Amino acid sequence: MRRITLLLVVSLSACDTGAFVTADDWVPTNPSLRDSAQTFQQVSRAVGAAARAECRRQTKGQNCNFGILIELDPFAEPNAFQTLDENGRPFIIFTQSMIKSTQNADEMAFVMGHEAAHHILGHIARQVKNAEEGARIFGELAEARGEDAAGIEKAQELGAEVGIQSYTKDFELEADQMGTQITYSAGYNPLVGMAYFNRIPDPGDRFLASHPPHAKRIEVVLNTAGQLGLTQ
Repeated sequence: MRRITLLLVVSLSACDTGAFVTADDWVPTNPSLRDSAQTFQQVSRAVGAAARAECRRQTKGQNCNFGILIELDPFAEPNAFQTLDENGRPFIIFTQSMIKSTQNADEMAFVMGHEAAHHILGHIARQVKNAEEGARIFGELAEARGEDAAGIEKAQELGAEVGIQSYTKDFELEADQMGTQITYSAGYNPLVGMAYFNRIPDPGDRFLASHPPHAKRIEVVLNTAGQLGLTQ
């Protein structure tokens, strides 16, 4: 689950050239993915519906028309992320290797629900604001030190990165909480889905790490699932 970057709006015009395909239209050329494709299509419909309902309940005037796409590059690393097109429509994109790395429908749904939550919670816009504020502060400090234009620009770039990273862990935990609810609403078990954490590197509790340690993420999922009446 990749961190949200300062690239706010990713044009998906590449979809027209075959770089991406919708979940319902995906026909994998790799025979080992054919069963996964059918499962992924079912999960996409269920989680998409649950995410739209949660988005409409939680927001006002926000685009809740989620699109779920597959990146067709067979060599793309395992990844799933949420982005926006030029019109502000939210898209959740999975690489084929990411789909292959999940072991069941619950894990697919958990990852998808987490990414949908990023949009509902407005994380891209909030990251932009944090980046702008970080750039402003670092730029002003550089200017006060008498830095030249190049030095100020470099400081602004650093400040933007610090601004982005400073709250990324919090955003991931927020998305884990809401993603757990979306997963459950879609008819899947987030307690089974969170097992995906066990197969990806744990970032630990490093300063400015893009994701929080797995222990904190699991704690959030367990607490949220408990409020929903689910137990391990």
